[in-house]
Amino acid sequence: MTSREFYGDTSGEFCLNLCKQIEKHRPEFVLYRDKSAQNYDEIAAAFVAECKKFENVKSFLHQDSVLAKKLGASGVHLTSSQFDRVAEAKEMGLLVIISTHTHEEVLRAQMLGADAVTYSPIFASPNKGEPKGVEDLRKLLDICKIKIFALGGIVTGEHVAMIEQTKAYGFASIRYFY
Repeated sequence: MTSREFYGDTSGEFCLNLCKQIEKHRPEFVLYRDKSAQNYDEIAAAFVAECKKFENVKSFLHQDSVLAKKLGASGVHLTSSQFDRVAEAKEMGLLVIISTHTHEEVLRAQMLGADAVTYSPIFASPNKGEPKGVEDLRKLLDICKIKIFALGGIVTGEHVAMIEQTKAYGFASIRYFY
C-alpha cells in the first residue's frame, strides 16, 4: 500500500520511490491508495505502468474499478462499503480485493466472488479500532476459503513472522515498507 508522505506528489517522484521499494521488498501485489491526491488519475497511470515493468507484480487501484480497467491494472481494492461493486469489477476482468473487518464481511466477500480480502486491524494501528489479534485471524482462516491478507499495525519483522505462522495468504502494510 502506498503512502503520499513517503512516495511523493508527482508521478516522477512517486515512480522513483515505488521502484526502490518494489526492488527492495519484491511484493507480488501493490496497491495505489491516496484518498486526497488532486492528480490521482495521473499518478495512477504512472503507477500501473511502473508496476508492469516488474515480472509477477500485480497492480491494484483503490476504489475505482473503471479507472483500474482503463489503465490496465490487475485489479481493484474495494472498501468495506463497496460490496455491491464486486460483481461489476469481476465482470470487467479485474481481480478484486475488498477491505473487511469482521468474520461476517469476509464470508460475504467470499460468497460474492471476491478474489481476496484484507482483514484488519490485526495489530494496534492509529485510529483503526481494537486490534483483532493473530488468534482471531487463525480462527477466521479455519472457517473460510478466500485468500486473506492480514492488515493493520504490521510494522516489524516480528509482526510479519507472526502472520507467516498462520494460513494467511499474505500481509499488507504501509509503514512496514518505508
